[in-house]
Amino acid sequence: MVDGNRDAIARAIDADFGGRPWQETELLEIVPLLGAIRNTSRHLRRWMHDERRDVALPFQPGSAWVRHEPLGVIGIISPWNYPLFLSLGPLVDALAAGNRAMIKPSELTPRFSELLKRMVSDHFDADLIAVETGGVEVAQAFSALPFDHLIFTGSTSVGRKVMQAAASNLTPVTLELGGKSPAVLAPDYSLDKAARSIVLGKFTNAGQTCIAPDYVLIPAGQTDAFAHKIMSRLETAYPAAGSEGGYSNIITTGHRTRLTEAVEEARNAGATILRPSGDYGTKFPPTLVVNAPEECLLLRDEIFGPVLPIVTYETLEEALSFISRRARPLSMYVFTNNRRTAKTILDGAISGGVTLNGTLLHVAQDDLPFGGVGASGMGAYHGRHGFRRMSHARSIFKPGFLNAFEFLGPPFGKLADIAIRILGR
Repeated sequence: MVDGNRDAIARAIDADFGGRPWQETELLEIVPLLGAIRNTSRHLRRWMHDERRDVALPFQPGSAWVRHEPLGVIGIISPWNYPLFLSLGPLVDALAAGNRAMIKPSELTPRFSELLKRMVSDHFDADLIAVETGGVEVAQAFSALPFDHLIFTGSTSVGRKVMQAAASNLTPVTLELGGKSPAVLAPDYSLDKAARSIVLGKFTNAGQTCIAPDYVLIPAGQTDAFAHKIMSRLETAYPAAGSEGGYSNIITTGHRTRLTEAVEEARNAGATILRPSGDYGTKFPPTLVVNAPEECLLLRDEIFGPVLPIVTYETLEEALSFISRRARPLSMYVFTNNRRTAKTILDGAISGGVTLNGTLLHVAQDDLPFGGVGASGMGAYHGRHGFRRMSHARSIFKPGFLNAFEFLGPPFGKLADIAIRILGR
C-alpha cells in the first residue's frame, strides 16, 4: 500500500504544508516506515513464541510461561508533522500483535488524511482497520471510545486531555509527547561536526519534529564561533530555500504567528537574532537566538519550529541544572568524545531517548524502544517493544505430576507448620 502510493503521499503532504520537499517525506516517513515493516516481518515469528519462566522450588515439578496475545482494538491518534509515519508506524505494531485498529489522523493535513482513508479502505477490510477523519470534535469522541489501548502523538497539553478521556474507560494509553529536548556540547567536541548534526536535526521539516533539538547548551567562550558554524551550515543547506523548495513551510498561520511573537519577545529582552541571507519568501527562516533570558517563551515552552536558542554554561553541573529545571524531555543529544563526560551527562539528566554525537538517529533504530518520560510521555513502542506494548502478556502455570502445595491446605497440621518455617525464612 505504501510503496504503491509514494508519489501521491509526498504530493498530499507537500500540499498540506504549503511546501515540503518530497525528499523529506521519503527520508523521514516512507523509508523508515518500510524499514519498520521489514524488520517486524522478519522477526515476528520469534517474538510470538511463548517465553519460558523459572518455577520456584515449592512448585516443582511445574512449568510456567508467558503467552503474548492480542489486546483487541487499538486506537491511534496521529499528528500533522509526520502524518504518514506516525499513523502507520504504530499500526505496524498493532497488527503485528494481532489487533484491529482505528486511526484518527490530524485535521491539519486534510489532503493526506483523505488519501490515507482511501488507501486503507482499498487494501484492508473495514473491520480490521478504519480511518476516521474530522476535526476536534471527532478527535474528542474518538479518544473517549472504549479501546483496548490508545496511542496518542502530539502536544503535552492535548495529551493530558486524551488521558483524561481514556481514563473513563480504563483504557491504557501510550503518550508520545515532546518538550524541550536539549543538545549539550562538551568542550572537547568539534564545533563543525556538532553544527552539521544540529542543523540537520533542528531545521529538517522546519523544526516541526517532536525530537528536534529545542536548544543548545554550549561552553562559555564558544558561542560566537558556534553561531558562525551554524550560520555557515544553514547557508549551505538551505540557499534561497523559499524559491528553490528545499525547506519546509510552517503548517498554519497560527503556528507562524506564535513563532514570530516568541522571537520578538526574546529580541526585545536583549537577545541577538541571527538569520541566513537566503530568500525564504513567505516561509519562516531558520533563526538563531543568542543570549535569550531564561524566563522568555523560547526557553520555557517547546518551540516546534526553526528557531534555535543558544545557551552558555560554565560547568557541566550548571548545564545539567538548566536541563533539570525543565520538564523531562523526549530526547537529548550529547556531543563529546570523552566517555566519562558522556556518562556524567547521561547520569545527570533524564530523557526519553538519547543520540550521542548526532541527532534524531535513535528514533530510526527499529530494535530500540521509542517513548517519553514524565511530561514527554509514557510507554514505548517500535519493533519488539511495540509488539509487546500492543500485546497482553498472559501468565500460564501448569503443575507437574505432583502438586505438593495442595498437601499444605486445611485442615492445617504439622506439614503446614514445617513448610511455613522453611519457606518463610
